[in-house]
Amino acid sequence: MNTEKDFSPLTPNIVRALNDKLYEKRKVAALEIEKLVREFVAQNSSTQIRHVIQILASEFALSQHPHSRKGGLIGLAACSIALGKDSGLYLKELIEPVLTCFNDSDSRLRYYACEALYNIVKVARGAVLPHFNMLFDGLSKLAADPDPNVKSGSELLDRLLKDIVTESNKFDLVAFVPLLRERIYSNNQYARQFIISWIHVLESVPNINLLEYLPEILDGLFQILGDNSKEIRRTCEVVLAEFLKEIKKTPSSVKFAEMANILVIHCQVADETKLTNDLIQLTAMTWMREFIQLAGRVVLPYSSGILTAVLPCLSYDDRKKNTKEAASACNNSLMKLVTPEDDEDEEKSGNTGSTEDGLPKTEADSNDMLNASQESVGFSNISFFTPASADRPQVILDLDGIVQVLDRHLHDSSTGMMTRIAVLKWLYHLYIKTPRKMFRHTDSLFPMLLKTLSDESDEVILKDLEVLAEIASSPAGQTDQVGSCDSTDNKPELKVPEGAKPGQQPSTDSRVMDSSPSTPSMNSYFYKFMINLLKRFSLERKLLDNRGAFIIRQLCLLLHAENIFHSMADILLKEEDLKFASTMVQTLNTILLTSAELFQLRNQLKDLRSQESCALFCCLYRSWCHNPVATVSLCFLTQNYKHAYDLIQKFGDLEVTVDFLMEVDKLVQLIESPIFTYLRLQLLDVENNPYLIKALYGLLMLLPQSQAFQLLSHRLRCVPNPELMRTVDESKYIDSKHQMASKRASHSQMDYNELLQHFDRVQSKHLEVRHQRSGRASDHPDRKLM
Repeated sequence: MNTEKDFSPLTPNIVRALNDKLYEKRKVAALEIEKLVREFVAQNSSTQIRHVIQILASEFALSQHPHSRKGGLIGLAACSIALGKDSGLYLKELIEPVLTCFNDSDSRLRYYACEALYNIVKVARGAVLPHFNMLFDGLSKLAADPDPNVKSGSELLDRLLKDIVTESNKFDLVAFVPLLRERIYSNNQYARQFIISWIHVLESVPNINLLEYLPEILDGLFQILGDNSKEIRRTCEVVLAEFLKEIKKTPSSVKFAEMANILVIHCQVADETKLTNDLIQLTAMTWMREFIQLAGRVVLPYSSGILTAVLPCLSYDDRKKNTKEAASACNNSLMKLVTPEDDEDEEKSGNTGSTEDGLPKTEADSNDMLNASQESVGFSNISFFTPASADRPQVILDLDGIVQVLDRHLHDSSTGMMTRIAVLKWLYHLYIKTPRKMFRHTDSLFPMLLKTLSDESDEVILKDLEVLAEIASSPAGQTDQVGSCDSTDNKPELKVPEGAKPGQQPSTDSRVMDSSPSTPSMNSYFYKFMINLLKRFSLERKLLDNRGAFIIRQLCLLLHAENIFHSMADILLKEEDLKFASTMVQTLNTILLTSAELFQLRNQLKDLRSQESCALFCCLYRSWCHNPVATVSLCFLTQNYKHAYDLIQKFGDLEVTVDFLMEVDKLVQLIESPIFTYLRLQLLDVENNPYLIKALYGLLMLLPQSQAFQLLSHRLRCVPNPELMRTVDESKYIDSKHQMASKRASHSQMDYNELLQHFDRVQSKHLEVRHQRSGRASDHPDRKLM
């Protein structure tokens, strides 16, 4: 430094001492500067004071010589001490050169800069707050300083600054948030520790409302939550917990919508092998659960994103039990927010009427939903987010987005079982609450719903069947135009399920709509469903063998059993694959005769007293002709014993195969089952049931000497002598004859000759197909006769 240069009002001795390498001499110079500045303060000479500060800053603190810079720093600190409460007038000139030295390569000089700034801030106290951003920016750099002494000095300065902010009511949060938003994304561990500690302090100050700016820093907080340092993670957890606690207290001031997408992002784990990601996901999911509870329908526009994050978590194992439970709570709460009002068009819903209390209907419904959610989760002391109706925007459910997410999860083969179940529950719920809008998506969803019937899980299949049954029976699915599958000439007339009133309009009451998936009438999708289901059974024989009976029985519970059998029989009548038709008839026949779900239908067919039951028998019979043994069993069920005998007489013209004999064997076993108890009792009335006995003897003659033969033979030996049975009361005998005569009269309404001719035609087709197959097999060069 040029010592000849004029540094007045600083004396040459002060200048020399400030440039000295010894700290003690520089300290003596600082005391002289302090004395000099006090004199200027007494004289109220601000010009001289600024001149001294300018010389110390430009000629010393910003000098190229390290000792000069050290002298300038201690000199600036001395000026601040001398100025006392008046230092606030010169803070910009005092602080800026000191902060520049924070970037010095010499760690000792950075330490002296930290010490000088500490003294300046200590004197100025609250007056430094207008310059807070500069101080924060400098301190954030020192927080990551590699030198422990510098770091220790910066921590002292940091604590001092925090004390000043805490005790002041003039902190400019608006000006600070942009800087905080920028620095919160630092990857340096020490910088993160510095940032999170400041957020913790600001959040705890009563007159600083950091919650208002939470959307701007929430993403950064979740980034810090993933830090490798356990201490930083713990501090961040505390900060987030405090924010969430405050959100619960004052939900009306929270910007839920602006933070929803941030939570959605962090609810999704990018790298499951990283343990810190589990903490981020659990915390974000916990926040999401609270947001849905507190904000209610405000989050509905973000439903697709929320489901994208929540649904995969439902399939987590016990290692992520807490995350799974939080996700389940989110899913259930979100589902409750969807109401019938979401089925209205946007234009119509914008003009909703008012309730008796003067509130718009949509808001009243929303409040009811919030209260219901409150009771279900147990937040009894929480005030919920209920903005004034004038400021409340129209909430629109993102139905298209939701359906897209649900469909994507159904298509993904890696989707877990519990997730698939949740997806199907959502689809069912949407078809119940918003049927009109959902049917716009049915054509795209239908193929995947049918494919899901091949799922490995019974529970998934049950939920899938519930959705398909709702689609097939919902009044919203009624259309004037039917699909290509409905273009058949003889479409079955479908009956109203039990408990439904013909002509009943769909109710908007969710309790009514949730009570049963069955609705008053089958719509155009029902027949389409039946056709595609049989087509799937035809293409996937494994599905038919393993799950066919299970699926059909469940459908008989969800829909009307008569509708199921009537429509399937009608479709099978036109089936070109005769082998499949025979197998399918055998399956349906077994279900009809053995399943508890078909009890009512069996009773309806047993007597054939009504025109409807006779029509159903004829419909089933025509398709049952694909399988001769099933046809006989249907005649046994409906007590058409003479016709059964006539059919068995024709069995002599059929090709008797091992499979055929096995079916006869199974029929004999069924005759011994509780289903045919009434048939066995009718063997006591030999005179009125001669064709029953003849039919059973016919079956006996068909069977080889097997266990079934012995079983049926023993049963027929138990048939009593007709003469012995006449010892009973004559009046009862006469009544029995009258009953049989009445039954024959009802049966006479049907043209049995025509039915026998139909049986012959169907069996001729089967015989022709079998001959064609055997011909192709014999012509094949690689085939050999056994």
